[in-house]
Amino acid sequence: MKRRTAALACALVLGVSLLLASPGGPRPAAVLAQGMMPDGPALLAAAGNADEWLMYGHDYTNDRYSALDQINTSNVSQLVPRWIFQTGIVASFETTPVVSNGVMYITTAYNHLFALNARTGKQLWRYDHKLAGTEIFCCGPVNRGVGLGYGMVYMATLDAQLVALDAATGKVAWAKQVADPTLGYAMTIAPLVYKNIVIVGTSGAEYGVRGYLQAHDAKTGAVLWRFYLIPDTGWEGKWATTTPEGDPLHRDIAKEKAAWPQYQDAWKRGGGSTWVTPAADPDLNMIYFGVGNPSPDLDGGIRPGDNLYTESIVAVNAANGKLAWYYQEVPHDVWDLDQTSPPLLFDVTVGGKTVHAVGAAGKTGWFYILNRQTGERILRSEEFVRHENLFAQPTAEGVRMLPGANGGTEWSPSSYSPQTQNVYVAALEQPMTYAVHSVPYQKAKLWLGSAFTSIASEKQFGTFTAIDTNTGKVTWQKKMDQPMMGGSFVTAGGLVFTGEGNGNFDAFDAKTGDQLWQFQAGAGVNAAPMAFALDGEEFIAVAAGGNFQLSYPYGDALIVFGLPKH
Repeated sequence: MKRRTAALACALVLGVSLLLASPGGPRPAAVLAQGMMPDGPALLAAAGNADEWLMYGHDYTNDRYSALDQINTSNVSQLVPRWIFQTGIVASFETTPVVSNGVMYITTAYNHLFALNARTGKQLWRYDHKLAGTEIFCCGPVNRGVGLGYGMVYMATLDAQLVALDAATGKVAWAKQVADPTLGYAMTIAPLVYKNIVIVGTSGAEYGVRGYLQAHDAKTGAVLWRFYLIPDTGWEGKWATTTPEGDPLHRDIAKEKAAWPQYQDAWKRGGGSTWVTPAADPDLNMIYFGVGNPSPDLDGGIRPGDNLYTESIVAVNAANGKLAWYYQEVPHDVWDLDQTSPPLLFDVTVGGKTVHAVGAAGKTGWFYILNRQTGERILRSEEFVRHENLFAQPTAEGVRMLPGANGGTEWSPSSYSPQTQNVYVAALEQPMTYAVHSVPYQKAKLWLGSAFTSIASEKQFGTFTAIDTNTGKVTWQKKMDQPMMGGSFVTAGGLVFTGEGNGNFDAFDAKTGDQLWQFQAGAGVNAAPMAFALDGEEFIAVAAGGNFQLSYPYGDALIVFGLPKH
């Protein structure tokens, strides 16, 4: 492996163009013409467009696979930074850039949005969303990217707005209030532009809100439908005593049912969040997304029942937002085991036949693969992190549990390669003690009903795992020095890329797991990378700015790598 340890301070020595964010910048109409933005047909064809990265997960499969192969296993050791853009926003940096027609769009913490010349990194325009400073949000002031389409750039904000900007100028075309931020609602999701709609989802389950997924007209912003993550009827479910796979949950069902008359309106503050961008199947016209924890997180005594549809992979009809099916990984969760990592679509072989599947990595430490038409389970993978006391009920004194409240896999997106038929999963082990304490709801106050605390004396670390989607077996696994949070992407060049909180940006052989290259970025690489091509050259881009949840070192750099220019 060839290791490049040069940090950002040495970038100029490498001949990198180091660019600082500035308040303005040229807006060349030839580059940013509205007619050159992707429309519905272009977005539907995104999977076949290797040169551009048109949405958060590359295309509607959300598989984060690039068909580019100019950078490959034979030459990745030669990768160098080609340009670096510094935003000036030194905070958690979790964006995945999108690239269309030679323009790159990135977002930062606190809802700043930049349009850059993708060839040079030069700023074309920026938009600074005006936050009141009183916003309430969990897990850092982050934003994970934009949606593109119809001459617009769409961003979801911490004050729960959906903002549409003119792609040519960065001027606001319209803004819609999706939810009430004074109650604890926020949004960190990169919007999904699908056909004529823009889909966003709320977070805020840590504050006792009732979350939802919402669709807006892409041109006007009008609300077209809303899907509540906690239904007002039937949310108690089947009173499951096990997971769908048969793992005992150690619930006291009799006690829960006795409490039901007192708490049957708990759905009104029942929680549920959609943290990250959904996948979509245009043939079935379905949208697939993960749902986070119920509210309060650990005190299940005041929310009896299964707490549908929390901790689930959910499919809805894109035309009207009606439920198609759900798969609840953890009924009546009291461990904060959200399904935060975004679902991705791929095909598997079952009994010699091809089945169209949807899969997602869970905080539970398993990867779930389902029939994406019916929601029926195809398989649950081997564990990719250790399990200890996984479903032990929290007590007043505290119970130790692995992998902990951050996972397994947190919000980090996985990637899938059709070449290897593996998914690539970034995860962490964070031993924690869970103690439950009943606390009454207070408006806009953190409402966990508990305390989960990292055990300082125990080692925390990460795993990066390749899992065979046809068998669920682990193909290879790398144990990493620190908990992994940020995600991966994979290429036709036989490479899979991921980042580490210590600033390392890594490339592995997708088949074998051999590490082929590493770059020290000078700040935590806690964002999912991507690839694009311009003028016959392939580039790899990643944000290096650290992470609030795990206290990884902050920075403000968007780094674009390529092979050396000759």
